[in-house]
Amino acid sequence: MKLDHRAAATSRLFTAAIIFICGGVLFVVPPALPRADTKQAPSSAPSKTLTVSKITGSEIPMPFRTGEILNYRVEWAIFPNAASLQMDVVERRNLLGWQTWHFRAAAHSEVPARTFFEVDDQFDSYTDATTLESHQYEMYLNEMGSKENAVLHLVPIGQSSRGNVAPVIVPPGTRDPLGAFYALRAVDWQQTPEFQVPVYDGSGLYDVRARQEAASEQVTVDAGNFQATKISLRLFEHGKEVPRTGFLVWFAHNAARTPVLLLAEMPLGNVRVELVRALR
Repeated sequence: MKLDHRAAATSRLFTAAIIFICGGVLFVVPPALPRADTKQAPSSAPSKTLTVSKITGSEIPMPFRTGEILNYRVEWAIFPNAASLQMDVVERRNLLGWQTWHFRAAAHSEVPARTFFEVDDQFDSYTDATTLESHQYEMYLNEMGSKENAVLHLVPIGQSSRGNVAPVIVPPGTRDPLGAFYALRAVDWQQTPEFQVPVYDGSGLYDVRARQEAASEQVTVDAGNFQATKISLRLFEHGKEVPRTGFLVWFAHNAARTPVLLLAEMPLGNVRVELVRALR
């Protein structure tokens, strides 16, 4: 299944503004060919890149928990309050026989920027509680008076679809944009300086490569002052890096590894997303 031009552009707009959650002013490209060569590096070798594939075994502890709500302010171009973003860990639930985390992100443009682009979008991710693979990704787009919904079932190569929706065949370990953001929080950045994962955004398949840039930095945002780990992210498609696009994100040194700040460099301008409030 492939989303149309407008939906694909919106998906990327959502992805770039908050790392895989609000972005995509990149450009629309055809989906990449799925690859099935991902492997997981041993967690005991922190000097190596961690490439995610299917993770076997029991559920692993997560820094986030059900009921967590994170609120962000999005700054773009001349607009210091271009949009608001809320991210929720909605629930733990059974989805077609899988135990999953249900994540949700909602983005709304704010006045005066809303005069130019009226956006009220919601994205839902159902991520496997054990493997952290994405099983279902939902997009509810409401932009400039036009509405469009999409429900995507992500099925790894070699596995059978469990739903009645046409599946999207992806490499093992693939995340959707929202699930990928939470997967970054699950990484122990003190032991794993690099992390690599395939991400399907509703139109294209990307390799996302994250790297620790600083173990500890002081960060000041609306929510307060934090000591945080600085992580850079790069996007690759067909083996080539997506040009003029880069991300920096800071994860707080707390038990939740709260993402407190994101900076995105994109062709249509830089975006700053900072934490306003966190409820746990």
